[in-house]
Amino acid sequence: MKIVTTPMCEEIVKLAGIHDYIVNKFPDEEDGDLAILLSESKVEMDSLPIKINTPKQVFESIKKVSKITGNELSDMDVQRYFDEYHLAKKYLNSNFKRNVNVKVYSEFLKDIASDFGFDIVSVDFDYVIYPDYLKDSVEETENLVEIPSHNCISKNPFEKIEVRYAILETLI
Repeated sequence: MKIVTTPMCEEIVKLAGIHDYIVNKFPDEEDGDLAILLSESKVEMDSLPIKINTPKQVFESIKKVSKITGNELSDMDVQRYFDEYHLAKKYLNSNFKRNVNVKVYSEFLKDIASDFGFDIVSVDFDYVIYPDYLKDSVEETENLVEIPSHNCISKNPFEKIEVRYAILETLI
C-alpha cells in the first residue's frame, strides 16, 4: 500500500510505525493508495482523516494510524510518547473544568479550549482566543489571547500542544 501524508501529519505516521510513505502537502499530486491527513482536508484518493489539536486527539490518531499497519500500538506504547512533554501528558487523561468563559475564533481552537476546560461562549466572556492568522479579524480589543496556528509553529504535535497549552495556562 502506497501511503501519502501531509507534513502536518508526518509525525503521527512515524510514531504509528509506518516507515514507507510519501510526504506532500497536496496528496492528490501523488500516485497513492491512502492519504493520511487532517480531518479538515479533502482529497480524491482514499483517506484516513485525523485530528491532532489536543493530547487526546493525538493519542487517538496514533492508535488509529497504527491499526493500518496490522501492528496496532497498545495504549501503554502510545502513552510513552507523552512522557517527555509535560503539558501534553498532564492534559491527556484530564477532565479539568474551569470557571473561565472564552470566545473562540476558530474550530481547532474550540477543540483546545474545550479540552482545557474552558466554557465557550459568545457573550460575557473573560478572554477572546484567536489564531494568529485571524489577528486582523478580531473585533474585540481587550483580553485577547493569540495562539500560534499550524503554519507558525512546529509540525510536531506534542511541541504544538506544549506551546499552545502553556499560553492558556497563563489565563488560569
